[in-house]
Amino acid sequence: MKLVIPPSLELLFDFSALETELSESTSPLLPLKKAVKSIYEKQVEQFQEKQNIVHLIRERSQAVDIILTMAWSYYNLGENAALLAVGGYGRGELHPYSDVDLLLLHNAEYDLTDESGENKEFIENLHLFIALLWDIGLEIGHSVRTVDECIKEAENDITIISNLMESRLITGDKTLYEQLSCQLSPDNIWPTKDFTAAKIAEKKKRYLKFNETAYNLEPNIKEGPGGLRDIQIIGWVAKRHFGVESLKDLVGHNFLTPHEYEQLEHGQNFLWKIRFALHVLCQRHEERLLFDYQRELAQQFGYQDCEGKLAVESFMADYYQTVMELERLNEMLLQYFQEVIIFSDSDAKPIKINRRFINYKGYIAAANQSVFRNYPFALLEIFLLLCQNPELKGVRASTIRLIRAHCYLIDDSFRKDLRCRTLFMEILRQPFGITHEMRRMNRYGVLAAYIPEFKQIVGQMQHDLYHAYTVDEHTLKVLRNARRLFVPEHAQELPLASKIAYYLPKPELLYLAVLFHDIAKGRGGRHEELGAVDAEQFCQLHDLNLRDTRLVCWLVRNHLVMSMTAQRKDINDPVVIHEFALLVGESQYLDYLYMLTISDIRATSPKVWNSWKDSLLIQLYNLTKIALNKGLENPQQQEECIKNFKAIALGKLLDNNYSQEKITQLWSALPKEYFIKFQVEEIVWQTEAILDVYQQEPDRERCTKNGSDKDAAQANISSQKPIVLLRTHKERGGTEIFIYTREANHVFAMVTATLSQLILDVTEAKTVTSSNGCTYHTYFVLEGDGSIVTDKERIETIKQALEEKLSQDTFILPALVQRLSRTQKQFSHNTLVHFDEDLENNQTIMTISAANRPSLLSHIGQALIECHVSLDNAKISTFGEKVEDVFVIRDENQQIITDIKKQEAIRRAIIQLIDEIE
Repeated sequence: MKLVIPPSLELLFDFSALETELSESTSPLLPLKKAVKSIYEKQVEQFQEKQNIVHLIRERSQAVDIILTMAWSYYNLGENAALLAVGGYGRGELHPYSDVDLLLLHNAEYDLTDESGENKEFIENLHLFIALLWDIGLEIGHSVRTVDECIKEAENDITIISNLMESRLITGDKTLYEQLSCQLSPDNIWPTKDFTAAKIAEKKKRYLKFNETAYNLEPNIKEGPGGLRDIQIIGWVAKRHFGVESLKDLVGHNFLTPHEYEQLEHGQNFLWKIRFALHVLCQRHEERLLFDYQRELAQQFGYQDCEGKLAVESFMADYYQTVMELERLNEMLLQYFQEVIIFSDSDAKPIKINRRFINYKGYIAAANQSVFRNYPFALLEIFLLLCQNPELKGVRASTIRLIRAHCYLIDDSFRKDLRCRTLFMEILRQPFGITHEMRRMNRYGVLAAYIPEFKQIVGQMQHDLYHAYTVDEHTLKVLRNARRLFVPEHAQELPLASKIAYYLPKPELLYLAVLFHDIAKGRGGRHEELGAVDAEQFCQLHDLNLRDTRLVCWLVRNHLVMSMTAQRKDINDPVVIHEFALLVGESQYLDYLYMLTISDIRATSPKVWNSWKDSLLIQLYNLTKIALNKGLENPQQQEECIKNFKAIALGKLLDNNYSQEKITQLWSALPKEYFIKFQVEEIVWQTEAILDVYQQEPDRERCTKNGSDKDAAQANISSQKPIVLLRTHKERGGTEIFIYTREANHVFAMVTATLSQLILDVTEAKTVTSSNGCTYHTYFVLEGDGSIVTDKERIETIKQALEEKLSQDTFILPALVQRLSRTQKQFSHNTLVHFDEDLENNQTIMTISAANRPSLLSHIGQALIECHVSLDNAKISTFGEKVEDVFVIRDENQQIITDIKKQEAIRRAIIQLIDEIE
């Protein structure tokens, strides 16, 4: 029997010629393989010519139907068996490398375990058929079952019943297919109520896998929140309940409005285009929108770079906005299904909340269809009521639809309405539910309507590895973090911040600063300055007094300062603290800024916050608090600080029975900056370590320096092994390494290379050289995953490795033990080296911005060796795929480096060595 080929498919491939070729061929392999390849190539060509995506995936499904029918016929499998398309293929949705999901339904009389007698030929041909499908290049997923076996499997598996519901007959015994369809009825298995509940539970589980956000940097366009699976789940439940075959049919059942159907269709087509392009680009089945492909796809779809925003960021913004809208629709429609299907037999009566709202079966609902038209301010009131009534489970689906349909009412007149302004501020003053309701307002489009500037950051990503979320998602996570500081149950997370929160007079000012701190990102220019302007206008519109307005604007304008000061400057230096205290001005500003800073950092990425940053910010907060309490007109002088530190440290050492004479001898060789760089307990720890090792009287003749014996207490250092000590410093949030050795310019490079090989991250390094040629080095390190090193065996391994390396007189950069990750390879940053001259302290501040690479510090150290530069201090800051490190350096004579040629030589050496890293 000759196949009937749809005319549209004849334009794709000459199936009639293929059918003739198969009838004359001894093997179907080459003709069918050629056909599959030709169809793929033609469809790629059509896609590049911008042909309709719906037509393409339907066309591919139809083409595969014909090829399978030809193969089925070739092996004569049709009398007592049926070939069914299931899953996505059953829906007629095939992308280039989608799985071709098949069910081979056979008569129960066939015993497929018995390969003898009458079954033999059928079984052999079945195996040949399945093998052929793989050999011709189809990605198949198949099962071979009887009708009874299908029903038995489906009874206990929501995935199997979902796939079978979408089955359609390709070829073979139609009676078998009809038997299966009949038994799949909700009257037989999976009643609509059970099916709907299981699908909703399945969705919740899937969302948890993706951190309950559609805004992952490398989203899964099929399984992620707001992805294609969210559209499919609506189709499954609709088909189970109404028996409809398409989403469009739901409009006829008054379950979807025409506009909502258009949104679903638009979103689905947009995701289909991305998925089709992704398959072609990867040449395989791929559902993840990885960094590797985002730039290429943005270019394919015609996006271009513009001021303040990369093409890839615009492309991903469109993606995120699309999936957010699909996620909103999915939430509303599934809630509709719950109300109609699961809770349909509930006889609960509505409870009046006020004139405008009722409690309907645990959900807040509009009292009538015209509530928002008659009372526009109710668009904000509903969220305040949700905060005030925590027993409410959410918003009724019909009311969600009303909210979405009436967002157009939120205009300038609405924002100027005293009731609306009062309601919004009252939401921010609630003791409970603020984060949940702000998220809900964002999902329903109310937040972006009320704060128009917020609309510009919805779905906006930053194409880097530091910011794990879109700007709006990050902002709401910052809000959640700030809220948690006021909840006693979470006080153990950040004790200092929780203590501050207890006494904070107006938390709503902090929340306003949160909402506006990144609101100007992507506009070009300094977002903190632009955001402060937006915040000022908002505060004035909402009648905040001048003092509160100034505080909110100051927080937005300076929300990065505390983090940068802690991570890039020496906060042990009284001058640094005084400058920061001058900026802050008063204790209340410091309290708000500290809470905003930690909330912000912790919401940037799960990998950014660590104990080291926590300790730095606590130290900066405490030191600044002391300076503010003392008075800005009375800054602590360095000499006073040194005197105090020495006195306290000496007292502790004497209490531990150390000789004052030997302590004085040891300290007399140290520059005053040593007592600024190190805290008292570090001075005590280091001094004890040195005196414990070098208590014996040295050989004066061998170790005098420049004819003087005043440094005799340390003089035998050159003949001794270096001192290497480690300790876990939980208060400082890291593991501290102390090294005391003879002066050598390769120590920094050698130590950082060794630590890199041990998969340790250096967060800070300090170096001080004494007048007798000995150097004090400290390094704060964390494990590669950001945790503190605590295991005793691990600590001993680090100690032994450092001792072994430091006993060597020369240094050669080792081979890398870490390679660039897949994501790191997708980002490149030009290495920038900037010099500032600190004349007051006779030192040069070198800032390096570069791509984050393994062993980066040791390569910088090697460059400093080659340029005869000594290192005094290093502050290491990693921002995803980029680092911004600050180094305090001097020349070989311990002098400031002011010569432009010398600076340029250092810059060239650093860039050259960094560029050599793979």
